[in-house]
Amino acid sequence: MTYLAKPRLHHPTLARNKVGYLRRDYEGAISTLCAGCGHDSISAALVQACWELDIEPHRVAKLSGIGCSSKTPDYFLGNSHGFNTVHGRMPSVLTGANLANRELLYLGVSGDGDSASIGLGQFAHVMRRGVDMVYIVENNGVYGLTKGQFSATADQGSKSKRGIVNSDAPIDMVSLALQLGATYVARGFSGDKAQLVPLIKGAIEHRGAAFIDVVSPCVAFNNHAGSTKSYEYVRAHNEAVNRIDFIDLAEEVKAEAAPGGYVDVPQADGSMMRLRRIAEGYDPTDRVGAMNYIAQHQARGEVVTGLLYVDPHPVDMHAHLNTTGTPFNRLGEAELIPGAGALEGVNRSLR
Repeated sequence: MTYLAKPRLHHPTLARNKVGYLRRDYEGAISTLCAGCGHDSISAALVQACWELDIEPHRVAKLSGIGCSSKTPDYFLGNSHGFNTVHGRMPSVLTGANLANRELLYLGVSGDGDSASIGLGQFAHVMRRGVDMVYIVENNGVYGLTKGQFSATADQGSKSKRGIVNSDAPIDMVSLALQLGATYVARGFSGDKAQLVPLIKGAIEHRGAAFIDVVSPCVAFNNHAGSTKSYEYVRAHNEAVNRIDFIDLAEEVKAEAAPGGYVDVPQADGSMMRLRRIAEGYDPTDRVGAMNYIAQHQARGEVVTGLLYVDPHPVDMHAHLNTTGTPFNRLGEAELIPGAGALEGVNRSLR
């Protein structure tokens, strides 16, 4: 039997969060992706993160492009705002929406084909401008909708399902995000929810350009022997730089830290992330060190996961541009069309 919608009935004893929502209230439509697709695990992690952070669904705007990954916003936060853009153009549409209404929480969901190929220029500019958003790339190394061609993130030497060897050098999205100025950069694995949920929660609370690359194996076209994006390969080569607990300081939290290995990272809104470091000497506030660490482990064929970099004092696009504190969509005609005198004043300042 096929269901077109999830049943609305639920057990009366299910837990609600602080804003009165059940976890199921953060779900969306039934997924049409392949059974076992890593993208569905990412959707579940987003649902869990938003529920635990007590986010009201109507405060969220989720945007995507084209591809299997870009279908997934339909599968979480069904009561939020949503916009599905054309291929590779999600970042510019999200930038415009963010300029118009800075009070929403923006989730951009994309794929390695959508972001690392046709949308690479868009990705570059949204990162360097510091748009306040959570940008998630669901990275499987292939074009799943068009039968498994290599994407730009496919590792050199990896094999397709048909036995073709990829001869092109890969684009590493986390290294690129670091170079372009993103202020929160992480990598997760769709098969490791315990790590992924806190990474998403930290990105949501971050005020700036937050980027998470999630290795998400394609069970149809990229989960075979020879693929470096398969479940078995990532589990065998995963080099986690930290285990993350998210601590929200909206109210007092008392906890005893285990001896050694902790880094406290303050956020702009006063919250704190506490990282349990398992990589000797790793500092997630060192941008150059993060790039070197990633490159060193890539040379060993290892996948580095965890919170790779965070700027404790991020500056977003609105601060860069010195925009008004009032969302543009609430400004009246007098503010938006101040007249010829105001225009002349602007022109004089530019001469």
